[in-house]
Amino acid sequence: MEAPKYRRIVLKISGEALVGRRPFGIDFDVLRRAAAHIKAVHDWGVQMAVVIGGGNFYRGAEGEGEGVDRITGDYMGMLATVMNALALQSVLERMGVETRLQTALPMGPLAEPFDRREALRHLEEGRIVIFAAGTGHPFFTTDTTAALRAAEIQADALLMAKNQVNGIYERDPRRDPSARKFEVMDYDLLLQLDLKVMDPAAVALSREAGIPIIVFNFEEMENLRRAVLGEPVGTIVRRVEA
Repeated sequence: MEAPKYRRIVLKISGEALVGRRPFGIDFDVLRRAAAHIKAVHDWGVQMAVVIGGGNFYRGAEGEGEGVDRITGDYMGMLATVMNALALQSVLERMGVETRLQTALPMGPLAEPFDRREALRHLEEGRIVIFAAGTGHPFFTTDTTAALRAAEIQADALLMAKNQVNGIYERDPRRDPSARKFEVMDYDLLLQLDLKVMDPAAVALSREAGIPIIVFNFEEMENLRRAVLGEPVGTIVRRVEA
């Protein structure tokens, strides 16, 4: 088999992608399929960390319209990411994959507190590390969390498994089927176009750390393996020489 191009990655999974056929929450058939692809890449010897969003349970920004204070809502969203992370951890460990869950908020017996050195040790010893509870601060998305953790552990790539998005387009392809898809684009162009594919802070963090971002469709998780091998998948965001 061809050697993986990326030896250490952060995989960001959209919380909404876990809903599957359910109205909300977790479709465990979907989660098990995703975990099987994660395990397959991990079995190649790739060091993997995972960040999962919480939108399948709660999104902090949406609570404001229902009378929930934004800061309180963001903390509620952080707790939602912990539920998803615990579910993924359980599924992976049933598959025989050793994991560690680290949270940005203290969770006592549920998880380790986030510690960069410990996370690196776990990765080097062959464990998958799952980061949850965001950055531990309101106003930051899990996209930004993924970029921050990728920079902190010096990941080779940030893989963004988005819900119903198979890359980055110049316009919403669901509204305009003629919209052009970018195969490769520069960080600065993504920020300039403000396409709402991911949080600008996440793009800026990745740019500063020089970490390529690969955006692909969660429903095509077999592309996770292709992306790790360096094959063209979705859209890759990196520095593009003029």
